[in-house]
Amino acid sequence: MIEIKKILFPLDLTANSSKILPYVLSISEKYNSTICLLHVVQDLNKWGKLYVPHSSMDKFQNEAIEAAKKAMDEICENQLQSCPNFQKKVVSGDTIEEILNVIESEDIDLLIMGTHGRKGLDHTIFGSVAEKVVKKSPVPVLVINPYKVSN
Repeated sequence: MIEIKKILFPLDLTANSSKILPYVLSISEKYNSTICLLHVVQDLNKWGKLYVPHSSMDKFQNEAIEAAKKAMDEICENQLQSCPNFQKKVVSGDTIEEILNVIESEDIDLLIMGTHGRKGLDHTIFGSVAEKVVKKSPVPVLVINPYKVSN
């Protein structure tokens, strides 16, 4: 029998995350799993040197992390009251790398994530985090299109 002890749910802190969360909660409840919520704040230094003093860039990055933590707290407070087993992480870095790191470090059994369904030029330029994670993930991935979920 398949055991799913830990579920990773990377979320972007938008309304789309709220559309996917009921699926995460349902699977967690069925398997009595712990949910690991993850938000990755993009590391602004990856874009190279900008015309902003380094200390200002660090300050901006820290403010982004603190804002993400506050938004994560609100989601947990408003939507996870019925879930006794969850943990939350806000990290800074490359989204794909950080998701894969958490899968390994937290011994994740299942990854549930959303896709925005980018198409055409948008997809070509920005790519798809979900697509890249599916290709590289060492665990099964359930991908949900939030635009196809009915509320």
